[in-house]
Amino acid sequence: MAFDSTSTLLASGGCDSTIKIWDMIKQYCTHNLKGSSGVVHLVEFHPDISRLQLFSSSMDYKIRIWDLNTSKCIAALDGHFSAVTSLAFAADGNTLISSGRDKICMVWNLETRESKRTVPIYESVEAAVLLPEKGDFSQLGVKKQGLHFLTAGSKGVLKIWEVATAACVYTQPVPFEPVESKEEASEHSLTQCMLVPERNEIVTVSVEHNIVLYDTQTLQLRKQLAGYNDEVLDVKFLGPGDSHIVVATNSPQLKVFELATSHCQILYGHTETVLALDVFRKGLMFVSCSKDKSIRLWRMNKGGRVVCVAQGLGHAHGVGAVSCSRMKESFVVTSSQDCTIKVWNIPESLISKAKAALISSPETLHAQVTERGHDKDINSVAVSPNDKLIATGSQDRLAKLWSCSDCSLLGVFTGHKRGIWCVQFSPVDQILATSSADGTLKLWGLQDFSCLKTFEGHDASVLKVIFVSRGTQLLSSGSDGLLKLWTIKTNECVKTLDGHEDKIWGLHSNKQDDMVVTASSDSSITLWKDVTEIEQEEAQAKQEEQIMKEQELSNLLHEKRYLKALGLAISLDRPHTVLTVVKAILKESDGRKHLEENIARLRKDQKEAVLAFLVTWNTNSRNCHEAQAVIETLLKHEAPDSLLQYSGIKSAVESLLPYTERHFQRLSRLLQASMFIDFMWQNMRLADTSQQEDMTL
Repeated sequence: MAFDSTSTLLASGGCDSTIKIWDMIKQYCTHNLKGSSGVVHLVEFHPDISRLQLFSSSMDYKIRIWDLNTSKCIAALDGHFSAVTSLAFAADGNTLISSGRDKICMVWNLETRESKRTVPIYESVEAAVLLPEKGDFSQLGVKKQGLHFLTAGSKGVLKIWEVATAACVYTQPVPFEPVESKEEASEHSLTQCMLVPERNEIVTVSVEHNIVLYDTQTLQLRKQLAGYNDEVLDVKFLGPGDSHIVVATNSPQLKVFELATSHCQILYGHTETVLALDVFRKGLMFVSCSKDKSIRLWRMNKGGRVVCVAQGLGHAHGVGAVSCSRMKESFVVTSSQDCTIKVWNIPESLISKAKAALISSPETLHAQVTERGHDKDINSVAVSPNDKLIATGSQDRLAKLWSCSDCSLLGVFTGHKRGIWCVQFSPVDQILATSSADGTLKLWGLQDFSCLKTFEGHDASVLKVIFVSRGTQLLSSGSDGLLKLWTIKTNECVKTLDGHEDKIWGLHSNKQDDMVVTASSDSSITLWKDVTEIEQEEAQAKQEEQIMKEQELSNLLHEKRYLKALGLAISLDRPHTVLTVVKAILKESDGRKHLEENIARLRKDQKEAVLAFLVTWNTNSRNCHEAQAVIETLLKHEAPDSLLQYSGIKSAVESLLPYTERHFQRLSRLLQASMFIDFMWQNMRLADTSQQEDMTL
């Protein structure tokens, strides 16, 4: 689809080989252009609207020019041997540049409708964009006047070309190795590119759905938005104030998101999928481990840029779990599918060099200690808050405790029925938490290695567990996409959060302990905020407001200000309180008259509320008189048409009818009984008078 320069016409090309033009203001189809062969995949209006020309391309690789006055195709520009991907018009209106997947761009003279020049690009081109005539593009190799254009394609690199010489004058530097092989379409390939003149930006979209914004004059990166994460395997808060998150997706690249702006940095270094992450206490350094058997140490500088400062090799298989030292940035512990754990020391010289930004290429880390820890894959490793202990959890259903200094085994935690997915030390007690594929969480004492508590409630494997609320609660994530919050003291699950649709692999809380980030196989990353205190404050404020209103209501009743009392009782949504006010009005002398006056002065929404209340009152014979009095008032003062506009009037009438009939029958019986008493009394009086007459006689 494409709009014209006035944004009043829209052209759309479809699979039916037709092009339709739509009037956007009057909303109807103005043209239906036939004659293309196959799918029409490109449409573009000529920028000079007075020409009324539309350009299109379809599966025969020709560029057709349509005259919108006659709805006829007036020319076909033939020169491409593969799909034409974009059309760009020069300011003079007579020069057109077309790009194609046949690895060339063509420059056309629209007056003669012939090709002026063919520019070989040596890659499949998805978009060609003409650089604006005004502006300083000297940093992009533009030395002379004349047309220059920018191309984006399968190599993922932006290039600037000069039309006059057909030469590439600038190639954008990129953080990854450009694809030089003959194989097309790497994960870096660009699928779209456009100029945004208002913002002086060039926007590109990659195959991996990353939207990248560059400065037009320098091609410097301004902002990057990650469009798709694939499976997210781990996530951690990053930065001194937890301003960023670092994410391991199902790829060799790491993504660092700035939470405030969603700006994303992509970190290149690993050659295979990154499996796990951990961040040091200060939040500036973090470590990643990957299927490529390596670990990498990264540091964020003051400007928020992240660079790799060191890497370590030594494991025989993919490195699946990693944990950082807690007190100082002094060591890292890793575990692998080769069933070993390794402790890597970080030299102080490396830290000071990293702080001073003196590292040009990553330094090499060496493992100080290696220990075979388990008989099966080690899924998790954790370092204690005092840096003296290491805990590991494995597929062999065991968790083990190790001394940090020499990796000697201190004890084994046995009790889980299936593999252990996560181990975590308590920040306040000598306790270890473990989560397992058997659906349970367990707390263990570090002194005697006994199981202190078991938490049951998950219906699936529990993949991650962390301590929150300063060590008083546990938060766990399952393979069914559920999060559960547990209070340790009472052993109960106090909240279940359903925010994901697949396995939750990443779970981390910030330093303030008031936010949690989760990441899942459903490609989503979710931030959760602790609202316990806010909810408590809101509940308290609500309670105080309720007490104030009740006090005000009793004052109004005492002062006999019934209209205000009615309004307040309705706003409190208390049918019984409204009934009390109605009863108080009816007790007054001329009560019916007062009730009519007060009900008549209520707003429509208040009358609707009273109608809903009196349905309830009418079900009880004690309160039916008040209900009937209000019904009578409404029927007297409201026209039938306006009553029918009330919300819920139908159900209200249906509920009122049977009870009203019952009350009427009861009153009829009462009236009959009272008539009988009256009759008896009259007869007794008659008999009495006749006796007196006899005596006088």
